[in-house]
Amino acid sequence: MIKTNCTPGAMAGHVRSMPRRNVIKIYGMPTCKDCEYVERQVKGNPGYEIIDIGKHVKNLKAFLNLRDNNAAFEAAKKHGAAGIPCFVLENGTVTLVPEEAGLQSRPADEGESCGIDGNGC
Repeated sequence: MIKTNCTPGAMAGHVRSMPRRNVIKIYGMPTCKDCEYVERQVKGNPGYEIIDIGKHVKNLKAFLNLRDNNAAFEAAKKHGAAGIPCFVLENGTVTLVPEEAGLQSRPADEGESCGIDGNGC
């Protein structure tokens, strides 16, 4: 039997923490054409994290907090858009422009995006 003098937490100062991985967060929903297009581009890429705002209320609340408090959404709200997909870059910048997150926008010839009023869906 091996005896130690360690108490719970005594080794805490000796444990190296894993480096925090910076990722681009993408808020969206699978029923959104633009979100689906973006999600296909990042599938399997650990540099992106997809957050489905319809999957859990905590995800929706996090998105609504961004939408309610960030100027990046002003034009989207003015035109009746939900503002998804939404990208939170590694430095905290919020954008609705896929290219600013290293991705491509869905081509306009693939049809209109869904609006809050249901147009384009």
